[in-house]
Amino acid sequence: MTTTLHKPDATTGTRSTQDIHAQIAQWTAELGFDAFGITTPDIFHALQYHPATALDRFIERGRHGDMDWMETHRARRRDPHALWPQVRSVVMLATSYAPDEDPLAILDEPDRAALSVYARGKDYHDIIKGRLKQLAQRLASATGSDVKVFVDTAPLMEKPLAAAAGIGWQGKHTNLVSTSHGSWLFLGAILTTAELPLSAQHADRCGTCTRCLDICPTRAFPRPYELDARRCIAYLTIEHKGHIPHDMREAIGNRVFGCDDCLAVCPWNKFAAAARETRFAARAETANPPLCDLLTLDDASFRQRFAGTPIKRTGRDRFMRNVLIAAGNTGNPHYEPLVVAHLNAASPLVRAMAVWALAKIASRNAVAAYADAHLPLETDADVKAEWQRARAITATISATHKEAR
Repeated sequence: MTTTLHKPDATTGTRSTQDIHAQIAQWTAELGFDAFGITTPDIFHALQYHPATALDRFIERGRHGDMDWMETHRARRRDPHALWPQVRSVVMLATSYAPDEDPLAILDEPDRAALSVYARGKDYHDIIKGRLKQLAQRLASATGSDVKVFVDTAPLMEKPLAAAAGIGWQGKHTNLVSTSHGSWLFLGAILTTAELPLSAQHADRCGTCTRCLDICPTRAFPRPYELDARRCIAYLTIEHKGHIPHDMREAIGNRVFGCDDCLAVCPWNKFAAAARETRFAARAETANPPLCDLLTLDDASFRQRFAGTPIKRTGRDRFMRNVLIAAGNTGNPHYEPLVVAHLNAASPLVRAMAVWALAKIASRNAVAAYADAHLPLETDADVKAEWQRARAITATISATHKEAR
């Protein structure tokens, strides 16, 4: 989200840089931000790890998957000046969404859906944008400058800018880490034509720790400080629009929307207090609900259940794809009737994952019978392939059992 606010007719421009820095600190506290810092749009050229070069390498190696917008807007993302030539300073804001419980505990309950911490409450865009606009208006009035507000959706590399502004550093999992708030920070940015005092950059304090790399169930980090989104469960369950690769499905477990593993194990989280903003907390509908409840959602009930949350933006079909994978990973035949109900779904994405889940939880005779009934009528190539693969698996199991006799 981007909002432009213009300078007022009467400009002040007489405050000292120290005065305006102190004033911004006061405003951010009043508005509920947990941290802020100021940097320059030219900082990318001075950072040791060269964010623009890292972005180019990320895209050229195809690690952005099907997030085509990263390639489309690469030039603007590489340089804040390309986004707004008049920008002279960047104010970065951070808001904690730290949970009050261990987000990894739910992974031991396969019959419940693990929903990423950031997505359980009200959509952070809606909360943070309002605060940013208030702060930007005050800044524009105090400095006589023009300002632009950004919350995550614009082609702006917020994490390197936040690191340059001293809020934290980009950890080995590529996310921002703070000594005060751990890995649980939402970011927003105000670009301004005002020349503001710069904050000191934050040193990298990851040291020799590799917990975030070691815990990743799909090995999405080729090396420290590099991510391959195509192997990241957060990307696969949220951004990816197609079928999730076969070799990733079992590793997903019950992670139905996003993944917090690499964030949750960061040792710096021990200093993070639970988020002050109560609207980020889970609602009853999003508190890692039972899979059986989610498997019955049609489009209308999905929209109603997840209204106002980031989950709604992904859409019901992709969400159901993820739920079906989680159901298959339980290995529990109890889910068979709920899965079978999706074999005739309008979306091939849902039908294909229903077939895969069925092959994981139903008997080989049941899978063969369902295949006989559905495969001759199927028109989608990917769904057909899932049926043929399921048939082959059951045939292999049957042959193995006969040899054992």
